[in-house]
Amino acid sequence: MCRWLAYLGAPRYLETLVTEPANSLVQQSLHAQRGTVPTNGDGFGLGWYGERDMPGVYRETLPAWNDRNLRSLCQQIRSSLFFAHVRASTGTATTRANCHPFVVGRWLFMHNGKIGNYERVRRRLELDVQDEHYGFREGTTDSELFFLLMFADGLGNGQGAGICDALLRTTRRVLDAMEAADASEPLRLTAALTDGRRVAAVRYASDNQPPTLYWARSGDRTVIVSEPLDAGDSEPWQEVPNGHLLLAEGSDVELRAFTV
Repeated sequence: MCRWLAYLGAPRYLETLVTEPANSLVQQSLHAQRGTVPTNGDGFGLGWYGERDMPGVYRETLPAWNDRNLRSLCQQIRSSLFFAHVRASTGTATTRANCHPFVVGRWLFMHNGKIGNYERVRRRLELDVQDEHYGFREGTTDSELFFLLMFADGLGNGQGAGICDALLRTTRRVLDAMEAADASEPLRLTAALTDGRRVAAVRYASDNQPPTLYWARSGDRTVIVSEPLDAGDSEPWQEVPNGHLLLAEGSDVELRAFTV
């Protein structure tokens, strides 16, 4: 599986979360404490928003702990909304196109988990991607495919409810495809999605064994992580319950049931 973090709040340097904490994301790439595997060395990625509507993205296949460019970028980039992800492949190739986060226009998406028996359902799900979005398909991962399917399920229509509804509809679509293919493996989904203003994060597993997901609200900032970044209690970390979605916008954070 993978490890990731999302930040929304007053502008801050990426290094304050990605490289500096005791259990930073770079530390988790080598010694994850709460993942199914300790090493997440199949590439990494950053996505951030600056003065333009479109996010910047940097993705690389090197392990996060072994890339000096990553540390330099994190020292220089300051943003009020950013994603960071370290990858542990569930079977697809280690290529730059398969590294998260994925981007379409102003949207960023990243994921930890898997579509069960992906090799059985991939073809039928790819047929559901709209023609206008299929050209954004650069890699081979189930995560990127899930992202593109959300546009067929209404992503970009409406406001906050549009994000949540698209996540829910695509989850149902994937589960239906898995059932039709007699998939024996579960769908596991801890994912984050943003349009540059708000962040939606979901924790769900069809077998009730989802990957970990935590969040903290402190002052003017919201941080969502696969696992806590600090060794002590300096952040008020709370676990996102299984089958729930977190929506953060401005100073507001809402948890709602993710009933599939």
